[in-house]
Formats: sequence, structure tokens, C-alpha cells
Amino acid sequence: MAQDPFRPFETSLPLDEALSVLRQSTHGADDGEIFVERRKSEALSFDDGRLRSASYDASEGFGLRAVCGEVAGYAHSTEVSIPALRRASETARLAVEAGGGTLAAAPQPTNRHLYSEDDPIDSAPFPVKIETLREIDAFARDLDPRVVQVSASIAASLQEIEILRPDGVHLRDVRPMTRVNVSVIVERNGRRESGSAGGGGRIGLDGLIAPSYWQAQVREALRIALVNLDAVPAPAGVMEVALGPGWPGILLHEAIGHGLEGDFNRKGSSAFAGLMGQQVAARGVTVVDDGTLPDRRGSITIDDEGTPSGRTVLIEDGILTGYMQDRQNARLMGVAPTGNGRRQSYAHKPMPRMTNTLMLGGDANPADLVAEIKNGIWAVGFGGGQVDITNGKFVFSCTEAYRVENGKIGAPVKGATLIGDGPSALKRIRGLGNDMALDPGMGTCGKDGQWVPVGVGQPTVLMDGLTVGGSAA
Repeated sequence: MAQDPFRPFETSLPLDEALSVLRQSTHGADDGEIFVERRKSEALSFDDGRLRSASYDASEGFGLRAVCGEVAGYAHSTEVSIPALRRASETARLAVEAGGGTLAAAPQPTNRHLYSEDDPIDSAPFPVKIETLREIDAFARDLDPRVVQVSASIAASLQEIEILRPDGVHLRDVRPMTRVNVSVIVERNGRRESGSAGGGGRIGLDGLIAPSYWQAQVREALRIALVNLDAVPAPAGVMEVALGPGWPGILLHEAIGHGLEGDFNRKGSSAFAGLMGQQVAARGVTVVDDGTLPDRRGSITIDDEGTPSGRTVLIEDGILTGYMQDRQNARLMGVAPTGNGRRQSYAHKPMPRMTNTLMLGGDANPADLVAEIKNGIWAVGFGGGQVDITNGKFVFSCTEAYRVENGKIGAPVKGATLIGDGPSALKRIRGLGNDMALDPGMGTCGKDGQWVPVGVGQPTVLMDGLTVGGSAA
């Protein structure tokens, strides 16, 4: 990574003066840094035949952190200047008044780049973006006369971060992000249903606003809406469930992934705390968190503490082998950081967070797994859900699911929810498909009030004994 002075802020935050203040702040501390961020974003939404909103936002600021043991002092400001840095230092310093710490070793720099530094906002002219949204609306309505409403959005952002450590190590990362989303509502005989599709990543807008891409998203959104138009009330009870590949990995992310973050396990509040080296999933199940996948939404060249992102094996062949760690929790647990220290912005402290969380594929034919179901559902799309980290209990709503009886796929069902707990669900996996897939690039994860982009992925997964909440017994 670059080791030169603060290029974007060199006039307001000279490197030598900033380093002097930081060293005073972290004297006697275990760790600390100055995190400087500049971000800009643009979002356009088209709804019901007209441009509903167009926004542009730009912000910058810094956060200064001093860490001593389990305590972290943190102060931030939108004013990027040496006087503001000195004021922040007075607050952060309160965490290390007792002193006595030994400064942790700096992250090892990397020359790896997982995405372009080009500004995705500039990758397409503003009029082209508006015209693309108009074309999406017209295309969707022309596809099917049952379409009564179309919503579409285009979003792009560029985040530039710099991290200065008290040992003088200076790191920089520039992170693009884009996304296109389409939602349609269809109506037949007074019944209305919706479907959504879209995606993106750390790429330019060029590919996303190409007709070949957005037309495929419109067709997919329409397909889901029409499927739901024919859906019957979902059954209820304990039954077999097959999860589709790709986006259904959001259940893995929420019900299991959060429980494998280092802070929850260090504090003993995770359902997986104290189980390192033990079997926590069915044999054959391997779960990894991989922030190194090029151009993916959840990928980061370095995390928000400067540690290069990595591929962390969390569960291998059913055995718990690792947790996701930031620098503070890793040090307190006596292990190495894994590149999972993430924060929403300069106004937030870093914490262990997922990047791209994946369940690796098996060798089964996906169709054969679904055919094994005697009484259950095949769930291929998910909406919102809730999870209790302490016990892994979850409730997820299906946006696309089908009834399966005696191996035969039947009618689509509406109102299906999956209810269970992560640790138990892992042990009830009895088949993994050979169709492992990543999500299309639309995940955002919340934790302690902070939101960061993430990715998920999995193959078709066959599970026993999940509770399905429906609208018919």
C-alpha cells in the first residue's frame, strides 16, 4: 500500500504533525490509529413512470482511537485539521491514562488490489443514468400487461480511506461501489404481487447499465412476481427444507456468521463460544469468510484497521476452526487478526464484521437433493429476518418458495417463514449441491448500529427438521 503523505489532506493534516499527535494519544496504549475518510455517493430512483429522486452526497472526516486492554477511547470530527485532531486526542487519551500497554505490531502492507480506484459515479453521464431508468420502466411494462408498477434505482459511491498508525505505517485504500435494482408489481383479478432483482459490486456502472444486464434483472423481477401471483398459502410444521444457491446464504450469514465473530465469542455471548475444535455442523460442511474475492461487494483490500483481508476458514468438515477477528479482539484472545476489522465510517469504531461469508459446495446434484424431500419446501429467495446471536435462533421470510411432496415440486407458496437456530440447523444438513454460487451483490449487514456491505454464497442445501411457519396447517 502507499506509504506517501496524506495526499487528499496534505494541506490540512500534514503527516508529521498528525503522527506526533497520534503518538501522544497512544503512549502506553496497546493499539490505535487515525482513520481518515472521504466519501461521495450518488443515487437515482425512478418510480411509477417518473424520476422520484436524485441525490448526491459528499463527506469527509477522521476518527482517532487509542486502545488499552478491553477499553478503547474514540473521538471523531468532520473537521480534518491538526487543531481538531488535538481536541480528539484529549478524549481518546482518557482510555489509556493508566498506560502500561505495549504497542501491537503494525499490519503487514500488501500490494494486492482487489478492485479499481476509478470513480464509478463518473463511469456514466448523468443523462445516461436517467435514460436507463426510463428504459427499464418502459421495458418492464412492455414485457407483460399485468405489470402495474415499476421501481428502479441506480447507485454509485466512492470511499477513500487512509490509516496512520503510531509506528508511522501509513495505508490507503480506494473503494468503489455500484448497484442497480428493479422491482415490479403485477396485478391479476385484483390480486397484486411483487418481485425484485438486481445486483452490483466494486465495479463501474458500465456493465450494470448495459441493456444485457438490466433487461435480465427486469425479467427476473417479473418472473418472481408472476410466480407469487400463483402462490398458495404456505404449509406449517416441522419439515424438510432445501435452500437454493446464492442469495439464500443470507440465512447462513445471519444465523451462523454473526455467531462466529470474535467479539461475541470473547465475551461468551455467542452460541458458538467455547466450542473451538468441536463438531458444530454436519460432516462435509465448510464455511469460510473471504474478503479477497475481486470486485465483490463484501471484499476489501485492507480492513478499516489496515490489516489485509483474508480467507478465514470458520468451519471445516463440520469442525469449528476459527473466528473472524479485528485487532483488539485478536490480541485479547491470543490469536492473529483476520482482516475483519470494519467500520461504517470515520464516526465509528471498528469491530469484527463479515466480508463475503460462504458455505462451500458439495458433490450432489441439486435436483436430486430436492427429489429427496418427502414433505417440505424448496426455498430459493429470502427477504428480511431476525436473529438472536446468543442462541442463534432465527426467523426468515421467503420471497420465493415451492411446496415439495414425495420429491415432486408443486405450487409456489406464499407467507412461508423458516424458524430454527443456527447451531442446530448446521447439524441437520444432509446434502450439499455442486452448484455453489455467490449472491448478485446486494447485501448490507447491520451490527450495533453500523452498516457495511457484505456478500454471501452457498450451494443448494438440504436440511432436516426446520420449522416452517405458514398460513395453513
